[in-house]
Amino acid sequence: MDTLLKTHNKLEFLPQLHGVLDKSSNFNLSSSKIQNRDFRFGLKKSNNLKRARNLCVKASRSALLELVPETKKENLEFELPIYDPTKGIVVDLAVVGGGPAGLAVAQQVSEAGLSVCSIDPSPKLIWPNNYGVWVDEFEAMDLLDCLDTTWSGAVVYTDDNTKKYLDRPYGRVNRKQLKSKMLQKCISNGVKFHQAKVIKVIHEESKSLLICNDGVTVQAAVVLDATGFSRCLVQYDKPYNPGYQVAYGILAEVEEHPFDVDKMLFMDWRDSHLNNNVELKERNSSIPTFLYAMPFSSTRIFLEETSLVARPGVSMKDIQERMVARLRHLGIKVKSIEEDEHCVIPMGGPLPVLPQRVVGIGGTAGMVHPSTGYMVARTLAAAPIVANSIVRCLGSDRRSLSGDDLSAEVWKDLWPIERRRQREFFCFGMDILLKLDLQGTRRFFNAFFDLEPHYWHGFLSSRLFLPELLFFGFALFSRASNASRIEIMAKGTVPLVKMANNLVQDRD
Repeated sequence: MDTLLKTHNKLEFLPQLHGVLDKSSNFNLSSSKIQNRDFRFGLKKSNNLKRARNLCVKASRSALLELVPETKKENLEFELPIYDPTKGIVVDLAVVGGGPAGLAVAQQVSEAGLSVCSIDPSPKLIWPNNYGVWVDEFEAMDLLDCLDTTWSGAVVYTDDNTKKYLDRPYGRVNRKQLKSKMLQKCISNGVKFHQAKVIKVIHEESKSLLICNDGVTVQAAVVLDATGFSRCLVQYDKPYNPGYQVAYGILAEVEEHPFDVDKMLFMDWRDSHLNNNVELKERNSSIPTFLYAMPFSSTRIFLEETSLVARPGVSMKDIQERMVARLRHLGIKVKSIEEDEHCVIPMGGPLPVLPQRVVGIGGTAGMVHPSTGYMVARTLAAAPIVANSIVRCLGSDRRSLSGDDLSAEVWKDLWPIERRRQREFFCFGMDILLKLDLQGTRRFFNAFFDLEPHYWHGFLSSRLFLPELLFFGFALFSRASNASRIEIMAKGTVPLVKMANNLVQDRD
């Protein structure tokens, strides 16, 4: 789902998700050739068909991966002002990580006249991720010029007989334009850049020392960790056991595709493409995946097979096999691939220690939507909150605050109790989704997208807070089928008790 944050980071703590097929595989055979060869060996027909279909999927996956080009890193043509460590100055803010959230905070803090240093190993590298957003989210942040393609609405298939139209414009973020816009403003505001990786931070009473892998030390009054899911500096004190959203996507040139170019395909839960593969169909029935697609023309399209949330995550190999079977069934023949992406997104899990000396934003601060994986618009909207808090705390009348007290103020603004309660409800939603099979997932989304737009818009965009979320829950339950209601009660009771207990315990 490209409304979600995408990352090429496969996360070292997820070895089971690294099952990408070696491109050197030589199963480059057609289905008919495989079947003919196996029948000549006189195998039993039932075993032969199963084997042939599995080999066919593997062969097709291998053929698809052979089309993936070498990864090319593209850098922006900017002359960045370089941080000079020899001056020994203490900057007001050091931002670790040069993604959208980090640059947004750097830009806005520097606009207030404070000194900022941005630390990143590749500060000019264009982000490799595909970002998709609802148009109204970027419009609210005056970022419409950073969308390169928009669609008038979206489509959801819950099964072969049910197609829902979502009357909400959708867009793809122009990564180059967004980063260029942010970098230009940072440069104009006097932000300094240091190309390195932070390996250690040492805190003193009123400043922190960031030790980089090139031997340089950056001194800062406030440290912001914007390194994403690597959780470079932000500390956690509870077991980290999130759900995982896993996806494999390709931006491809195809002979043709069956989708309306004026609508993006938000979710396609149909599974008829797996009718001839019992093994894949059984796996999909237990832990389903859906197709997400952005059609740019009749022959150019972004296609992504996605597991919404699972624990442990679905393997990348499994995701790719399901995608190949779906594309074949839809008659989509890939001619070439411009780029591909492997996406692993931790969802839910505990919040970091609140408060703590290092401030966080984005994935490192637990800001991924636990039920959907949405993050980019949420973190960009949170950037002004973090920036304003830092500026306020570093104001002339607040300079006497200790480093710990200053960071505590920023954390309080980033995660006020209403946001923590909202997240707890979203985690409750994730716990239910983790327990749903394909049929249960279909019933859930049938009811979800039948809600008033205010509710499903607000849920997906993190605009509903606890009182309205309770009304959302009641509305969803009333819209659900009887089978879905029984399932929600059976599988949601324990998560509901857990949520209620956490809400009672969480107080300012």
